[in-house]
Amino acid sequence: MADSTVKKYYDGLAQGKLLGKKCNKCGKVTFPPTTACNECGSYEQDWTELSGRGRLLFLSHGIAPPPNPRFNDLAPYGYGHVKLEEGVYVQAIITGVDISPNALRKHFEAGPSPVIPDILDVEGLPVLAFKAG
Repeated sequence: MADSTVKKYYDGLAQGKLLGKKCNKCGKVTFPPTTACNECGSYEQDWTELSGRGRLLFLSHGIAPPPNPRFNDLAPYGYGHVKLEEGVYVQAIITGVDISPNALRKHFEAGPSPVIPDILDVEGLPVLAFKAG
């Protein structure tokens, strides 16, 4: 079951869709999708397409080298915490931002800012990122 969940998630990303699961018991959305609801543990969930729109709550720069060599071409990149309209929190690469210390300070002072999905192709693997805008 977990393999089919992971496959459907990545197939969705490859098509430009953010797929999560909505619990039939408590109504909470889980993203990225899992086999059980993160809120109540129920296995009774249905697939749901998320808007991808959200707010960038926190932005930082990658101090450490990328975790995998396939991400070397993206460096330097921003990394942040996003709260989607559906209420779930996502940690992801943030594109379209200046990650210099002064720019990061300005972003922090300005508060949450809107983001949209920016699905990257990293050596044939769809990777979820968000574009600040």
